[in-house]
Amino acid sequence: MSEHTATARKRRKEARPQELVAAALDLFVEKGFAATRLDEVAARAGVSKGTLYLYYDSKEALFLAVIREGILPVVEEGRRLLESHLDDPVGGLRAYIHGWWSMIGDTPYGGIPKLMMSEAQNFPDVADYYLKEVIQPGRAILLEIVERGIQQGVFRPVDPKLITHIVMAPMLHLALWRNSFAVCCQVPDMNADDYLNEYIQLLVHGLLVEVKESSA
Repeated sequence: MSEHTATARKRRKEARPQELVAAALDLFVEKGFAATRLDEVAARAGVSKGTLYLYYDSKEALFLAVIREGILPVVEEGRRLLESHLDDPVGGLRAYIHGWWSMIGDTPYGGIPKLMMSEAQNFPDVADYYLKEVIQPGRAILLEIVERGIQQGVFRPVDPKLITHIVMAPMLHLALWRNSFAVCCQVPDMNADDYLNEYIQLLVHGLLVEVKESSA
């Protein structure tokens, strides 16, 4: 075997897990978790089903790999973002929203929230993993941004835990819209930048402490 052939095969072998994860993500978003078959994933990735089983022994294991490789790094980036905005809760909030959209909502991973909402009841173990590894850590970062804003006197004394749900809802709506009506029903798509900018304006003005004008 030539050195070139050996190198090419090694690269191909190393690339297979990433190719399988990418194919699984596409099919999970397109068809849903229940309807996706492992042989379809293998075919989409250009490998045999037997090759797929060398890396992942079940559809659940493949889904967990999709989350680990694509979404968990975004959670880590969120933690780094938090550290860079310790004294600027408004800037942290803006960066969190834009970062979530650019790294998840506006990527193929933006279809995962729709997938989880529709199939969580049927696959509780998968849903539990997603809740513990993605939703809860993401909300913890957002919670700390809001709590810091309150402690610094920038945000009103709101219920931080409730606010994390309220902050995420419009972002999830945009991602759900992109992966449902905007795909199948020939409806005008919402411009994501305009949507997020208007949303941030409403959110920030709703959270900021009112500055009372001094009487003359």
